[in-house]
Amino acid sequence: MARFVDGAGNGSLTEGKLSLYNVNCKERLTVTYRNSLGEYCDEALQALNWIFRCHQTNQTTEMDLRVVEYLNRLDNTLGGDNEIHIISGYRSPEYNAELRRRSKGVAKDSLHMKGMAIDLVIPRFGLDRIRKSALTLAAGGVGYYPQSGFVHIDSGHFRTWG
Repeated sequence: MARFVDGAGNGSLTEGKLSLYNVNCKERLTVTYRNSLGEYCDEALQALNWIFRCHQTNQTTEMDLRVVEYLNRLDNTLGGDNEIHIISGYRSPEYNAELRRRSKGVAKDSLHMKGMAIDLVIPRFGLDRIRKSALTLAAGGVGYYPQSGFVHIDSGHFRTWG
């Protein structure tokens, strides 16, 4: 069983809990994927992989736990228990290539294809507030797409754009 260890190395964790809505598949999921001891629930992780699936192909991947934890920390920074709207999670290589043909803003080696990126909206908050909160965490990449209506987070190295 995988286990989460916080940066301080102490066992004082809150549960890893997310409330998600996939806007393309019109599906909701509220799940506790990690207990307060840092132990992950395999069934919950499978449910997360499904809700983050490529909406064009229904293909799934094992989402990087670092981006899931980043999303959880972002939610908690904004008060917790927010319904997070997923614009894009995992993208199949075929779908990513299709998006690249339509837009110059899609990376050839997108972290979405590795299960390491999430494009999201949290309806209770403006995009600028979500972006600023993500930047404060400095846990990975943060892209800002106000014209398209979402914020991108990923578990790559810290960088920002948009």
